[in-house]
Amino acid sequence: MKKRKGIVLAGGSGTRLHPVTLGVSKQLLPVYDKPMIYHPLSVLLTAGVEEVAIITTPDDQPAFRRLLGDGGALGLAYEYIAQPSPDGLAQAYVLAEAFLDGAPSVMVLGDNIFHGPHLGRLLAEADRQVLGARVFGHPVPDPSRYGIIEADASGRALSLEEKPAQPRSNLAATGLYFMDHEASARARELRPSARGELEITALLETYLAEGTLEVSWLGQGYAWFDTGTHDSLLEAAAFVRTVEQAQGFKIGCLEEIAYRRGLIDAEELSHLAQPIARTGYGRHLLDLAAAAQPAPRKRELRRIA
Repeated sequence: MKKRKGIVLAGGSGTRLHPVTLGVSKQLLPVYDKPMIYHPLSVLLTAGVEEVAIITTPDDQPAFRRLLGDGGALGLAYEYIAQPSPDGLAQAYVLAEAFLDGAPSVMVLGDNIFHGPHLGRLLAEADRQVLGARVFGHPVPDPSRYGIIEADASGRALSLEEKPAQPRSNLAATGLYFMDHEASARARELRPSARGELEITALLETYLAEGTLEVSWLGQGYAWFDTGTHDSLLEAAAFVRTVEQAQGFKIGCLEEIAYRRGLIDAEELSHLAQPIARTGYGRHLLDLAAAAQPAPRKRELRRIA
């Protein structure tokens, strides 16, 4: 079986954040001390992904390339895919079909932030699912505003409704989706909805109809933010600041996750920190590198441009 690949959907025009996003992509806006896109990328790194497709608008793609490069400095491989128009979340699987090349995938929306004590374990469990799809649900106080999942005690999805007037549960479907190797083929068979989009709900419903849609709960202790509005963006930034200052670690720190996964070593980590050494983020990376114990290298050090 092919190794799971990642997708970050970072397109769209961010109209709910106008006028801020008239000049910059929403996913490049800061969430306290790092760009928003660091957070979805950190989820993919935590899930064990090493190849990632970053889907952006054609106009915004150069800015993402300047920020992220090709991923090689972190031991990753990024492929950039242009989304000419935002025609639905499920369109990502059509655009990324050649990139996926029959591999299973995990997609995270570029404006979603996840944090929790055992997130890595939940992601590992989802990765072990060979067939079908999996969504991550988070309880919300106002379920009529979200896509809502109903599931049984074993985690099997029973129903999926978009903004229901009479919700069957309070479990909202977040912007994190694990899909098997059939996702792109299924997405190509979808018809546009009344609003002219390929809906992610419609794609998930194809798995639901077969009884292969599973649900992971992000319950007590987990935080989920959809940073698509000014208020939610501010709330997310305040959350990140509070947790980082209170607990002394960084949320969504790509370099640290790559280092702890063994994709880069302490010397490479230190090299990455040098250009930003005067910032708190850079000092955090330097402290991690300085605390490392020397170990024999099993591979040649990669040159970092």
